[in-house]
Amino acid sequence: MFAYWLIDLVRHGETEGGACFRGWQDDSLSAAGWQQLEQATAGAPIPPQSAAAPGHASGLSSGHGSRPTAVRSETPAETQPAAWDRILTSPARRCASFAQTLGRRLGIGVEPRDAFRERGFGAWEGKRADQLPADELARFWTEPSGYDPPDSEPFADFRHRVIGAWHELVDRREGHTLLITHGGVIRVILGEVLGLADDRLLLLEVPPACRTRLRVPIGEGRPSLISHGEPTAASSD
Repeated sequence: MFAYWLIDLVRHGETEGGACFRGWQDDSLSAAGWQQLEQATAGAPIPPQSAAAPGHASGLSSGHGSRPTAVRSETPAETQPAAWDRILTSPARRCASFAQTLGRRLGIGVEPRDAFRERGFGAWEGKRADQLPADELARFWTEPSGYDPPDSEPFADFRHRVIGAWHELVDRREGHTLLITHGGVIRVILGEVLGLADDRLLLLEVPPACRTRLRVPIGEGRPSLISHGEPTAASSD
């Protein structure tokens, strides 16, 4: 019998400059993107804590001081925003600016994590798909783990840093967590949780301000996916 923490992954909203390959290029959120993130994080926090799920014990200690363990049942409550204990963010402005504002509003500490920044796209930074060689773009979409754009961060390196940071986050089990990050980061984390091959990751749709909820057991057990794609955003960036 065990309790668990919830981790919400939220992709940043739409950015200034429109849709393009945007990795390390540090653009700001557009007004629409800010509103998308407001929607994605609306209603948090939502105490009181729900009752224990069947087969799960309530009130278990997390091993981190006197912080109570929140136990969530497998009910519609799990699909609602958690009472986050902390906020993590990519240092990119399109993530960190909103994270800092939300943290001040909720009285929650915000911690930038460089390992959760987007992949660097090298020579493709800031370019739209129709501005790139068709054959290279086709290889990228069909073989993302085997083709690296010119001067880009190698996919293997990107995956290694994201998975390392994800395992550290899971192993620390320090409470309900909101992570505001990027589409590529969320795909890699979901691939790890669900056991997907790297070349299947681009089949996962992660629109702007998409929210993904994961459950991390305290004690034995592996993280599991509760929901993905909340709220849905009409445009892609």
